[in-house]
Amino acid sequence: MGSLTALWNRVFAVLGRMSMYRLVYFALAALAAVALLLSFFDLVGPDPLQLVATLAVLSAVCVGVDAAAQRVLNLPWRLESSLITAHILLFVLRPTYEFVPLVGIAIAAAVASLSKYVLAWRGRHVFNPAAVGATVLTLLSLAWPDLGASSWWVGTPALAAPVILLGLAVLVRTEKVRVILVFLVTAVAVGVIRTSVQYQDAGLEIDVLDLLWPVLWSSPFLFLGAFMLSEPLTLPPRRWQQFVVAGVVGVLAGWPIAIGDITLGQERALLVGNLVAFAFAVRTAVRLTLVARAEPTPTVQELTFRVHDRLAFLPGQYLELEVPHRHPDARGTRREFSIASAPADLPFVKVAFKEGKTTKPLSSYKKALALVEPGDELAITGVWGDFLLPKRDAAPILMVAAGIGVTPFVSQLTQGKANGVDRDVVLVYVASDSSELAYRDEIEASGARVVVFTRDRPADLPAHWVWAQGVRLDAEGLVRVVPDIAARHAYISGPAGLIAELAPALEKARSITTDAFSGY
Repeated sequence: MGSLTALWNRVFAVLGRMSMYRLVYFALAALAAVALLLSFFDLVGPDPLQLVATLAVLSAVCVGVDAAAQRVLNLPWRLESSLITAHILLFVLRPTYEFVPLVGIAIAAAVASLSKYVLAWRGRHVFNPAAVGATVLTLLSLAWPDLGASSWWVGTPALAAPVILLGLAVLVRTEKVRVILVFLVTAVAVGVIRTSVQYQDAGLEIDVLDLLWPVLWSSPFLFLGAFMLSEPLTLPPRRWQQFVVAGVVGVLAGWPIAIGDITLGQERALLVGNLVAFAFAVRTAVRLTLVARAEPTPTVQELTFRVHDRLAFLPGQYLELEVPHRHPDARGTRREFSIASAPADLPFVKVAFKEGKTTKPLSSYKKALALVEPGDELAITGVWGDFLLPKRDAAPILMVAAGIGVTPFVSQLTQGKANGVDRDVVLVYVASDSSELAYRDEIEASGARVVVFTRDRPADLPAHWVWAQGVRLDAEGLVRVVPDIAARHAYISGPAGLIAELAPALEKARSITTDAFSGY
């Protein structure tokens, strides 16, 4: 478990340097390039000209419709979102260079892009756009067959390995590996059962292994899971809710239900899953106004917002804050921040981030965020996360925070005090020096025992705080300062590299819950 945690966080640290949208686009573009190469050797269905013509039409329509809609609605233009939709449709629809089918492909692209704004709830689209576009084209094909329909030609053995490798990079970045595994296991198992039933009805001999491999390698399940179901904006906020959605989509994709002349196939199964996700949490873009800026430490900025819409969150969860700006870099216009305030503090909500004096160039997001003034309005595009303390108050807790990674713990400790909860908590707090210990008052008021790791001795430590006195925080050092770690549920929030370093010690704990971040 410790080794897996270490490996996971080292990979996450690398992938986290790129925005989710850009990584997904690059992965899909690479997959399109692989498909184009394979098409020269007849290893995939479409030929090279069909692929190029189809992608050109899809890209032009998606980019054009998105640009027009965003201009009308005064929204920031997101080129990568348009290109992601176009590339997904490339693998879902039937590529062609004939005029009438290309008209059908253009219709699907236009519908997919428009669905982001029409089939939306208070600024957030409800359905996966590519699934909407493919479904509408399939329905139109019932009356006009020449327009074409969805084909999911991506489900071919030649593309299985590239889909797995590129999809895995996306899933690690979005932290959806386990969710999509639930979908794959469900879809493949149901698909094998369905095929077995069909063989039995036909009086044919059944070999489960012979059925398993075609269902896995020659079906679109891998692509559907990695690049469509994994979309964070159409998933509910809690992990168990995401598992439920994955299971529902897996059953419906594995055993398509006939409705008239069409089946509840891949994209329709995903749309049903989107509805289930929407029912779990009515997603909305929450408007807020910046009230104040503060500096808890010389290198940390704290932003306090007043919330104008309904916002619900649990201590330890994070929000995604959008700061629109021109010419965003590879990290995009959205960032995830652990919520530093408690639910009891609403309608005010706080986030904090490190703004160190560094020679490295600032990201475009940080530059834009630095220009936001009190009174300016921004939007939270969602709240997610399962970095939550056990429901049983008696469970002993170990919190390990590095620098600004203390923010989710501040929310949890503050809410616990507001609720009158008395937990056995030890907080190991790591900072570069004593001046970088943020939120001392809030942590002290909670009554938690604190072990401080800093280069210099902090002045005026409360009675229940101790300085580690030069003990190095590695796996061995953590066990030294928390000898009863085996009796505690461990929570660690900080850079992915530190989590990887401490994994051997954390595996001794009763459980490990991590909250890695990779900077802004």
